[in-house]
Amino acid sequence: MKIDVLTIFPEFFEQVFDFGIIRRAKLAGIVEINVHDIREFAIDKHKMVDDRPFGGGDGMVMKPEPIFAAIEKVVCTSDRDSYPAGTSVVMLSPQGRPFKQSIAKEIAGEFTHLVLICGRYEGVDERVNDALVTEEISIGDYVLSGGEPAAIVVVDSLVRLLPGALGSETSAENDSFSDGLLDCPHYTRPAEFRGMKVPEVLLNGNHAEIEKWRAEKALEKTRSIRKDLLKGENGDM
Repeated sequence: MKIDVLTIFPEFFEQVFDFGIIRRAKLAGIVEINVHDIREFAIDKHKMVDDRPFGGGDGMVMKPEPIFAAIEKVVCTSDRDSYPAGTSVVMLSPQGRPFKQSIAKEIAGEFTHLVLICGRYEGVDERVNDALVTEEISIGDYVLSGGEPAAIVVVDSLVRLLPGALGSETSAENDSFSDGLLDCPHYTRPAEFRGMKVPEVLLNGNHAEIEKWRAEKALEKTRSIRKDLLKGENGDM
């Protein structure tokens, strides 16, 4: 997968993609990540990327010209209907579709080129959404200073789903939300720590019992913490 991030603060990403799973995936050629400075595509001598909103109001709005030019550079067209197959241009925005594990799987499975636009200020000129964006995504019902933190969240979530990115092919399958539930509790050595013991079922080697226990605990944890994830009005599966 190729990921292009458009931002007015490229330094925000200087090291964040050089650790852990993302770094290994980059070195293995599983993912290519490029960060582009939107200011480089500004058309005036002052490199302006924002201006006052028509109709008045607080704050500034990101201008369309630099973003259109940036998309033309990384996608080779600014016509959404002419994007190459496997391309998705995403606006990171509080108004977008709530980002979930299912959406991460959808993007990782369907697209080979992802462009993430990091908004700033009061927002982005709506003509960018109208002509360029294939989808708006939000990482939560709260407001950030910009889309950069959201881009990091989306990239991290996607990369670990790419084939070969994780050490174990089943690791992603067992994550929280992969089956609609929170993950079950996990334990490691020592078997007893400060009087707290690891559940006996995890020590007996009976894999059928272990899987049953994990499923029960995952459901119990979900019902206790995130009842909204369960089907039915009463949180019943």
